[in-house]
Amino acid sequence: MTVSPAWEVQEDAGATRWFHVRLAFPDGAGVQALAVMFGGCVSIEDVRAEPALSLDDLSVLADWIEGPLFEACGVDADDIDDEGGEAGEDERSGGRRARPTWPRGIEGRWQVAQEYRAAQEEGADPVLAVMCATGHSRRKSLRLIAQARDAGFLTPRHARPKAD
Repeated sequence: MTVSPAWEVQEDAGATRWFHVRLAFPDGAGVQALAVMFGGCVSIEDVRAEPALSLDDLSVLADWIEGPLFEACGVDADDIDDEGGEAGEDERSGGRRARPTWPRGIEGRWQVAQEYRAAQEEGADPVLAVMCATGHSRRKSLRLIAQARDAGFLTPRHARPKAD
C-alpha cells in the first residue's frame, strides 16, 4: 500500500488533507482511492478498483487504509477515538470501530442542521462535518442535509420561481 499527499487546506482549528491511496494485491488486483482526513475522521471521496470491490470489501475500505493514512499524517491511530478526539486507555481496542450512533427522524435532521451550520460558521466544509459527525458516506450525508432542508431546519438551496 502506498499513501501520497494530494493537497491540504489549512483552517483555524486544523487542516483537511486529501491523499492518493494505492493498494496492490499479489493476484494483480488493485485499488486506487482518494481519501480525506479531517479531525481524525477518514472519508473516501473516490474509489477505482480492478476487479470491482464487493459491497463487503467497499464497506471496510476506510478501515483498511486508516492506519497508513494516520502514519502519513504523523498521528497514532490508537490515540484517536470515533469522534476524532483523544481516546482513553479503556477505549483502545483492536476491533473494528462502529459507526457513531445518530438519532433518526426529526431529532437527527435537527442535529444534522446544527452540525452543518456550525461548520459554515467556522469556515469548514459543512458536508464533511456532517460526514464525520454521522459516520455516513458523502452521498448519505447529502441526503441527510436535504432532509434537514425539507424539514425547514436549513434554508433552501436554490430559490425556485413559482409556476403560473
